[in-house]
Amino acid sequence: MEHVKFLPRSSEYARIREGLTHWPVTLLFGPRQVGKTHLVQGFATTHDHYFDLHQPVDRARLEESNFRILDGLDGVVVIDEAQAMPALFQKLRVLADRRERQTRFILTGSVSPRISDSSAESLTGRTRRLSLGGFNLTEVGPENWERLWIRGGFPAAYMKELDEVSMEVRQHYLSDVLTRDLPALTDIKLTTEQVFRLFRLLAHHHGQYWSHSEIAGIIGVNPRTVQRYIELFKGMYLVRELPPYFDNMGKRLRKAPKLYIRDTGLLHALLNVRDRAELYAAPRFGASWEGFGIEQLISLLQLPDDHCFTWSLQSGAEVDVVLALPGGLVGVEFKAGDAPRKTRSMTAAVEALNLRKLYIVYPGDKDYEIDAVVEAVGILNLPRLSVLTARKNAPESIT
Repeated sequence: MEHVKFLPRSSEYARIREGLTHWPVTLLFGPRQVGKTHLVQGFATTHDHYFDLHQPVDRARLEESNFRILDGLDGVVVIDEAQAMPALFQKLRVLADRRERQTRFILTGSVSPRISDSSAESLTGRTRRLSLGGFNLTEVGPENWERLWIRGGFPAAYMKELDEVSMEVRQHYLSDVLTRDLPALTDIKLTTEQVFRLFRLLAHHHGQYWSHSEIAGIIGVNPRTVQRYIELFKGMYLVRELPPYFDNMGKRLRKAPKLYIRDTGLLHALLNVRDRAELYAAPRFGASWEGFGIEQLISLLQLPDDHCFTWSLQSGAEVDVVLALPGGLVGVEFKAGDAPRKTRSMTAAVEALNLRKLYIVYPGDKDYEIDAVVEAVGILNLPRLSVLTARKNAPESIT
């Protein structure tokens, strides 16, 4: 297998180190091939402290000893793809409660505990839970932001020299995930053709309001089947759902969520967008920009999913993202134009939601105020919005 180069990810290393300092178990979840293994391997105290549960030898080391091999390990133990062995979690609960040892455990997984049978409920109060996505703007550097947008953040796709090779990597990734990993997670079986059709429909509805019933009618299946597969895609960190923000205004709110393919490189592979010229000419150009901006915003500000919403009135006023933050609601709009301006829809949203700020993120490098509330922010300056998030270094969630 070709060796994949990785960029330094100092902020991610720091988050893991913080987890090791304060928690007996650190859980690192994210999609396959996003770099979790590369990130955590170096934390293992010795070679014997590292277990890759996709490797038969490491599975045997744990299973044949009935996990007793873990009893004598001090320092930091790393267990990669932990969801592959559900019985492990009960053992870790016992080990995490030992007072005579200070062993720390790092677990990785490519399936959310809410989807996987190997639920982390048994580790309640003992874990720091972290999510890992692809490369972000800070990691790739300002000169490479368009490359990141086009190719996405998966290391194997981003680091390729040629666009066509990067595209091939992403297409193979989608094939592997949808035909090998997905069927193992559900008893509800769509045909391979139906699964790929559903995922392509997700790409063409990227950033739009989603209806399970409408899509089910196109594919020819039950809406509950579509709903189940969307939950699986979310649990595999392939799809992001922004639920609608509800308040007590009594207005006619849209109640449908928006769905996004989280990695724009995968989105572009599904839309057959290969390079910059094709992206800027693509019908889904604006939707692609919106999805890219949302993922960068959430990654750079380390926003919990339950802080992020969308908002829209049936009369037309809407905000791409509403952030429910301690200091009040903040809106974020994503506009692909060179010099975005305030619109009537934005004015209505500011008034209806009493937004303390509304940011318009566009593909530029200069920020400018439009009025006391509305401000345009260039994509390269997105990291400065971290001032919005209180307790930025606190755990994202404790399971």
